[in-house]
Amino acid sequence: AFLSPTLVFAEMASNSIRVVVGSKNIVKINAARDAFARCFSGREIAAEGCSAPSDVADQPMSDDETLRGATNRARNARQAVPGADFYVGLEGGCENTGDGSMQGFAWMVVLAGDGVRVGKSRTATFMIPPEVAGLVRDGVELGKADDIVFSRHNSKSTNGAVGILTHD
Repeated sequence: AFLSPTLVFAEMASNSIRVVVGSKNIVKINAARDAFARCFSGREIAAEGCSAPSDVADQPMSDDETLRGATNRARNARQAVPGADFYVGLEGGCENTGDGSMQGFAWMVVLAGDGVRVGKSRTATFMIPPEVAGLVRDGVELGKADDIVFSRHNSKSTNGAVGILTHD
């Protein structure tokens, strides 16, 4: 079933919304909190993270695998922390293109507390620099590859690949 914020909003009696993100990464938790604050203006958003496995490779290498990872994180978060209004899975992925370059993107999956209604969205695609792409092809996770190439430390917990490439 499709997850419509408008319909869910009408069903909710409480002024606060509890969101559980299938990750302990503060960047992902804050992103989910910000997105829910925009969808549910005037409501208090309590967002928390939990360890929820993606059940895919540490660095998903296809659109399908990345979507599965986000879906699994949302479902596993629901199993780990019952009773929330929403569960969020966020997964970043890469994919080789036909011309030898590599693109990056992310999937977001939101499950309503009932575990039935679901919303999905994918980010825009961005091109990964060749030196980073080479490391990823060699089995290095994108965040670690960014750290190596751009002399950063734990960038995936701060501004991530997009932030680095856009000078954020």
